[in-house]
Amino acid sequence: MPTATVPEPVEGYVPLAALPRPSGLAERLESVVRAARAGVPGAAPELLALLKPVIARYCRARIGGRDLSYLSADDVAQEVCIAVLQAVPGYEDRGGSFLHLVRAIAANKVADAFRAVSRDRSRPVSDVPENADLRDGPESHTLTADLGASLGRLLAGMPKLQQEILTLRVVVGLTSAETGKALGISPGNVRVTQCRALAKLRDSIHEQGLAEALLA
Repeated sequence: MPTATVPEPVEGYVPLAALPRPSGLAERLESVVRAARAGVPGAAPELLALLKPVIARYCRARIGGRDLSYLSADDVAQEVCIAVLQAVPGYEDRGGSFLHLVRAIAANKVADAFRAVSRDRSRPVSDVPENADLRDGPESHTLTADLGASLGRLLAGMPKLQQEILTLRVVVGLTSAETGKALGISPGNVRVTQCRALAKLRDSIHEQGLAEALLA
């Protein structure tokens, strides 16, 4: 009876249950990816567990409450997870970060979703946010939807890099260093761009008269 092949230990990889406390996402990812490529048992599920919440938050932030009819933000996130796992065997660490690849795959899948909807003119795209409080009356619901749509337009009007940094830092919750690795820029550049983006967003909110609505 043939014996099962036991994968060689992977340098830097320790099963999640054996870690005394959580490590930084970017650093943890690199060791888990190496283990997954080497076929270490449990590494691929752990990789998915690490990335799934990050990918879901990213897709929800980029898609927002837009109704893509047959595709939701979570559907897109699932496609991203599948694509990331498929990319692992061919991934080569050339001094970059696996987060950069993940962000690129997620951005492409989100863009694909919007292109698919734009080709289907029979299915309108709504700007109603998913987190609108359905317990409120119709007037409150409408005001909340209008506010969400207005904020979405303000963000969409910002430079692409500023949009990505605000999404990764504020919504996804990555650190400046992790965001820099995901975007291929320095942490200092991330902080400066984020500061400018937030200042621009604050100015736009006041110009559009949205400040009182946000504080209500």
